[in-house]
Formats: sequence, structure tokens, C-alpha cells
Amino acid sequence: MAIAEVTVIPIGTGTTSLSSYVADMQNVLENQRGITYQLTSMSTIIEGPLNEVFTAIAALHEAPFLSGAQRVSTSVKIDDRRDKPDASSIQKLQSVQDKLASREARPN
Repeated sequence: MAIAEVTVIPIGTGTTSLSSYVADMQNVLENQRGITYQLTSMSTIIEGPLNEVFTAIAALHEAPFLSGAQRVSTSVKIDDRRDKPDASSIQKLQSVQDKLASREARPN
């Protein structure tokens, strides 16, 4: 499973507020098949098979144009781990939390 962090920045919008574009893009993701996603304050995390993730990214990139943006800049980071089945963002976070907890449990 691939995990992608996607940031889409509409340019030429006439305002510094982008929340309406972000809301439109979240609606686009609701219609994508084969993925899960999570909105964060700075980006969106998309998880799923790599081809479905790429399809979702393409739809996200197109969405601001459909809402009137004249230019769109999209940044993508992909973590595609194939040595462990069903690797996910939650599992990645849990692994770090487990390591932190084991360090805290060690006597000084």
C-alpha cells in the first residue's frame, strides 16, 4: 500500500483564503475509489494501491482549475512500502509511539 502526502496550492485566486478550494478537494476525494484519506492542517494524506493514489492525486490537482484557479502547484511525497502488507499511516505512528513508550519505561 502506498501513502502519499499531497499539498495542492491554487494560484491566481484573487484571495489569500483557500479553505473553499480545500473543501472542494475533500469532496473530490469522497468520490475516489480504493483509497482512504485524512485532511491535515497543511496537506492531505492518501492511502491505497499506488495506481488509485495517483488517480486521486490527478483529481485533486484538477479540482482548483474547475473552481476557477488560473494556476495550480501540487507537491507530492510518496511512501510505497512493499515488504510489509497493509502498512499504513496509523501503523507508522504506532511504531514510533511504541518506541517512545519503551524509552520512557526504562529506568534512568
